[in-house]
Amino acid sequence: MAIDVPLSDPAVTVAPGRPRAGGAMTELTTAQPAGTPTWIDLGIPDLDRAMTFYGALFGWEFDVGPEETGRYTMCLLRGLPVAAMMPNPDPGATNFWWNVYFATDDCDATAARAESAGGSLPASPMDVMQYGRMAIVKDPSGAQFGLWQAGTHIGSRIVNEPNALLRNDLVTAEPDIAREFYATVFGYSVVRNPDLPDLDFTFLQRPDGHEIGGVLGDAGAETSRWDTLFQVDDADAAARLAVEAGGRASEPTDMIYGRLVDITDPFGTRFQVGSPKKS
Repeated sequence: MAIDVPLSDPAVTVAPGRPRAGGAMTELTTAQPAGTPTWIDLGIPDLDRAMTFYGALFGWEFDVGPEETGRYTMCLLRGLPVAAMMPNPDPGATNFWWNVYFATDDCDATAARAESAGGSLPASPMDVMQYGRMAIVKDPSGAQFGLWQAGTHIGSRIVNEPNALLRNDLVTAEPDIAREFYATVFGYSVVRNPDLPDLDFTFLQRPDGHEIGGVLGDAGAETSRWDTLFQVDDADAAARLAVEAGGRASEPTDMIYGRLVDITDPFGTRFQVGSPKKS
């Protein structure tokens, strides 16, 4: 489903809860504040096919990692990492998604809070060489996400511009449980969106008032998941590129904040692309 939420940047502070389409292009040089979506990665069955698809869609180049790191591959925009992909370590996997990692100053302490708040740890805190420290968390509604404590790798170096991460929103049939969990773990404030009175949608704001994403209550959601939205110059053109590269795309839809398309890659991974409305 298309989610009518602001095309707002997860990394650049804006007035709390204010919609924006695009915004200042941003290259990051330091780690994100705690609680901010900072990195995304994808485990898929066929890395070469994935590089072909996402390269055609976003113009990414790729730095393929060695076998000893599971061929963990950096997706590059202007030579800077914006995401990563790798062959899925589970050969029997059939469900794929873009994993979102939230910045933390203390991975172990944040993971402990997540467990105390009713979450679980599919992967306990671990060092990733010199790059940082990570954990994988499953919230009480069943949605999975990562924690990232930056070392030499600070996360996505480019955000809030075409072909890079724009925002993440949680879609769940258990929104109240999820909101309480994330407020406890990250200290978020939960703020209603007055522009969407007919939807059970709330912003999540860091303690400094910066919006990092939102929670959408959807009784029809079969699973809880963090959705990923990439910014593009032209949602219609992106839809055509996705289909030409072997994926699927919904009809572009104008929402109050921008023009959105639901995309499914050749492996069934769902995500969205968005651009400012056409005049």
